Parts: sequence; structure tokens; C-alpha cells
Amino acid sequence: MNIGEASKASGVGAKLIRYYESIGLIPEAGRTAAGYRVYSGNDVNVLRFIKRARTLGFSIERIQRLVGLWQDRNRPSAEVKRVALDHVAELEAKIAELRAMSDTLKELANACHGDDRPDCPILRDLAHEDGGAHAHHNGCHKATQGP
Repeated sequence: MNIGEASKASGVGAKLIRYYESIGLIPEAGRTAAGYRVYSGNDVNVLRFIKRARTLGFSIERIQRLVGLWQDRNRPSAEVKRVALDHVAELEAKIAELRAMSDTLKELANACHGDDRPDCPILRDLAHEDGGAHAHHNGCHKATQGP
């Protein structure tokens, strides 16, 4: 099948398929005499695998590793599990970081009167040199001059 058909069958855009080829994530497609790319059913399966891995947030490097493990019928499943759990740990760290940012912003928004007064704890915190969350709790209650 050509790249358009492979794209439709896999749900991966043609531009992305070409990119995956260029970085070696998928093997370079065969070519017709006219130079058009030709993909097999197996190529489409690999593209679907990659697409699913991307929806789970795996990095390209980890996807390369997972594709290799998937195609190696003698692989130990423990290695696959390790890759997945390493990714889970990174996701959980990101979730904690996002939760902390959300909590800080909620706290700053709650401290803001949201009226016609110019004093704003949100802007004061953002302008604080040390970037410290909760700068308004550390005695920084005077308005900071903007640029």
C-alpha cells in the first residue's frame, strides 16, 4: 500500500510516517519503480503500535526500545515491564509537579481580590526574583514595581 493508504489504515499521518522513517523508528519503506513508498501490513501494525505508545506518553527513545522488544519473540517480559514502570514513575512525578503548580496558582488566585484595585498577589509572586512559590507568605506584601 502507498503512504496515504498506510496512513489511513494506521491512523498515523503521512508526514509523521516520513518522520518516523527519517529517525529510524520504522524501517525505510520499499519503493516502487516510480519512487513511491510501499508499506506492508506489518508496517501498518508497527505504526499502530507506535501510535498507541505515543497516546500513553512514551518518548520516541522508549518507543524504539518497546518496538524492538515487541519484535523480539525471545524477550524477557521483565524488560518490557521495567520500561513501562520507568515511564509510570516519570508520569507520577509530572503529575505531582502539575498538582503543586495547580495548588500554588489556586492559592494565589484565592488571595487575589479580583477587583479594580491594582494590587495583585499573582503578579507579585510572578515578579518575585527567587521565583519562590508562596512569596506572598514570606513577608512580601508590598506591591512590586513592574517593568
